[in-house]
Amino acid sequence: MQQFTNVWSKLDMRRRMIVIGATAIVFVGVLLLARMAAQPNYALLYSGLSPKASGEVLASLDGQGVAYDVRNSAIYVDAVHRDALRLTLAAEGLPSGDVNGYELLDSLSGFGTTSQMFDAAYLRAKEGELARTILANPQISAARVHIAQSTKTPFRKGSTPTASVSIRGSAGGITPASAEAIRYLVASAVSGLQPESVSIINADLGTVMSLEDSSNPLRVGMDRAELLKRNVERLIEARTGVGNAIVEVNVETLTDDELITERRFDPEGRVVVSTQTQETSKNSQNSQGGDVTVASNLPDGDAAAGSDQSNSQNTETQETVNYELSETTRELRKLPGSIKRISVAVLVDGTEQPAADGSIVWEPRPAEEIAMLEELVKSAVGYDEARGDSVTIRSLELPAVVAPEQPDAGWATSQPFDVMKLSQLAATSLVVLVLGLFVIRPIVVSALANSQQSIALPQETNAEIGQALSGEIQDPPSNMSASRPQSNTSLPSLPVTDLGVDPVERLKALIDERQDETVEILRSWIEAPEEPA
Repeated sequence: MQQFTNVWSKLDMRRRMIVIGATAIVFVGVLLLARMAAQPNYALLYSGLSPKASGEVLASLDGQGVAYDVRNSAIYVDAVHRDALRLTLAAEGLPSGDVNGYELLDSLSGFGTTSQMFDAAYLRAKEGELARTILANPQISAARVHIAQSTKTPFRKGSTPTASVSIRGSAGGITPASAEAIRYLVASAVSGLQPESVSIINADLGTVMSLEDSSNPLRVGMDRAELLKRNVERLIEARTGVGNAIVEVNVETLTDDELITERRFDPEGRVVVSTQTQETSKNSQNSQGGDVTVASNLPDGDAAAGSDQSNSQNTETQETVNYELSETTRELRKLPGSIKRISVAVLVDGTEQPAADGSIVWEPRPAEEIAMLEELVKSAVGYDEARGDSVTIRSLELPAVVAPEQPDAGWATSQPFDVMKLSQLAATSLVVLVLGLFVIRPIVVSALANSQQSIALPQETNAEIGQALSGEIQDPPSNMSASRPQSNTSLPSLPVTDLGVDPVERLKALIDERQDETVEILRSWIEAPEEPA
């Protein structure tokens, strides 16, 4: 304290004001650093909630005594307890939001409830339940479902219902696959609703997410090409190693619906259908008589004996054979999405072989190995030469791709990274360091140097005081005055005896001039422990 008082007394008014201001700023900076270090690291708990849901969450946090911070429409809590708070709030049914489900039907009583009121409440309940199911997807942060279903009347035929879903994605966005899943979810939950009658609206972008038909020929071709590519890559890299092969597969598919009917007749392939045989036999007899006389008219006359007779017999056979030609009828239907042609291109890296001089030389893979790989690829993709498929494999040098090394962040990898908080800490620390090094330290060091220079005692003077107080003062030698340094000439003039300067007077003068040092020496003697006899 005495030293600080001495230093303070040596400073002028300007330096005193500078020291006071710098000290105050450093003190405030240290307090800010301590406060920021003690403040918990807040992490996002919920964002984008409705005012009602946010109020329920804050009320629950107040009831649990949890510190939180509200920034715009987001709620932040301590990062250490964030996951546990989410589970606790989920057990309480929070955040509930404004979506109500089938609990709307609990408030309906049988008295005074018409069929129209029940139908409207049931439709609202179904919309709420569908919204809850959609919100179970981690990619969806908000959802609203609207179902348009006409009432049943005896004068109107049944109409197809429609629906629209407005969804808001989380930080990762909404993928087309998720939108398609939501479309089929809503269509399956409403009777008579078709997937193409459900519209999905992205509320973040204000756009309608189109329907992706799984039977689209282009999509079917892309899916098959991706599947074949994975299979070929796995097959090739098993031989060449990971990263040493590049595979591209193109699958051309039919986009038109085509029906082909073919009818062929084979003249050489006759088939007997039926055989018909007809046989005809014909007999005839001709007789020619003589002249007509009386004798020929008599029964016993000679007329019969004298006549000429002739006989004829004719036999005919007719056979009819019916043949049927060989006929082939073929009906071929080509649906959209059928494979029209497959093209595969594979680029494999070569091998590195040591040269005679010890260097490493790149060499392409041998033709035998390329041929074997080509056979494997053809078998993997279902190669069909008649269809016009092609497989091309080439061995070329691939440039080495070196992945950048990620530095090991140590403990920082497991801690939340708050850029703003770290920036505030760095700025405050820099201000405190600059004030301490370049403002306070130079002033204090200069004051201490001046004080030590003004109060420093020569080595001979300190020794003389110790000798005087210890009672061992010796007369100085005759040449003391010549050997004394010039710095002691400032001592007051003392009487000189025959042997030189009087030691007692010299001691008194030193005590009068150096009172602080004398008091410190006496105090050290008094407080010193007694030595054992």
